[in-house]
Amino acid sequence: MSSPLLALLAARIRAQGPLSLAEYMAVALGHPRHGYYATRDPLARDFTTAPEISQMFGELLGLWLVERWQALGSPPAVRLVELGPGRGTLMADLLRAARLVPGFLTAAELHLVETSPVLRERQRQALAGQAVQWQERFEQVPDGPLLLVANELFDALPIRQFQRTARGWAERQIGLSADGGGLAWGLGPELPEAALPGLPAAGPGEIAEVSPAGQRLAASIGERLARQGGAALILDYGYAPSQAGDTLQALRGARPADPLDAPGEADLTAHVDFAALAAAAGAAGARAWGPVGQGAFLEALGIRERAAILQRGADEGRRAEIAAALARLTAPKQMGHLFKALALTGPDAPAPAGFPVGG
Repeated sequence: MSSPLLALLAARIRAQGPLSLAEYMAVALGHPRHGYYATRDPLARDFTTAPEISQMFGELLGLWLVERWQALGSPPAVRLVELGPGRGTLMADLLRAARLVPGFLTAAELHLVETSPVLRERQRQALAGQAVQWQERFEQVPDGPLLLVANELFDALPIRQFQRTARGWAERQIGLSADGGGLAWGLGPELPEAALPGLPAAGPGEIAEVSPAGQRLAASIGERLARQGGAALILDYGYAPSQAGDTLQALRGARPADPLDAPGEADLTAHVDFAALAAAAGAAGARAWGPVGQGAFLEALGIRERAAILQRGADEGRRAEIAAALARLTAPKQMGHLFKALALTGPDAPAPAGFPVGG
């Protein structure tokens, strides 16, 4: 299937040679005119995130952040940041719950890190009446104590893939198909194992994934927390400890698609290596807590009690909707196990709610 971006990528490959998967993902998702996120609201057609499933998710995260603000000593000013805010639903629910705690909303300066003009408009509508500042990158958020949330953001950051060979590793690359009319997978030169330290154990032919962009962002957040204090909460689907496996997936029209077919027309994601994020943030001076399964995390925050409150006085249909949302967010065979929560704090912060005291 052709797309406006295919011709641009083909010309680049002819001029410069094959692309890494990370380079391909960055263009396919982020091209300013033809990239997936620049041209559409993906939540309208391809997937549904936890905040869109139930208000309970955002409400509990809001109270979690309030507790972290109180653990900081309730400072009079704090940067409240969401990375990849989607339609603004999570932040709207978060602020509604946080309003119950005196002083928090007065202290919170709201920053949304978003590159998509389509989604910025959705966020503006959802947060009408709120004083919002938008940034293109996390590093543009002004200095000060930080309270940050990122839900299903890291899975969309570009990854590199390496395939195990008899003598080491070779990077998977994207070039032109034999007829020159499409894209095709290939392998770069073999690299000795010592050239790629830290990749998980893998057998011949197996694939290992690395997200340099994800690790850089985690390190930047960790450095900020170590220097200025605060907390970050990262929720996404992925694994810990690190492991081999090809997790790249594409969705177009809510259906699985070939990742190389019609670039810019499909969402591209990969499972998050939570151990790598925790290590990157830790090396920058922060402390990592978890990850823990999303189900266990939400249970510890009181999602069942919140569901029971919402069901009181509701009709039978509404009670069933709330029960279904609760199961979808927490059941191990739905989002409860594959989706995980990772907290980052300053090095001396007390244990955050929902995470074991041992970290």
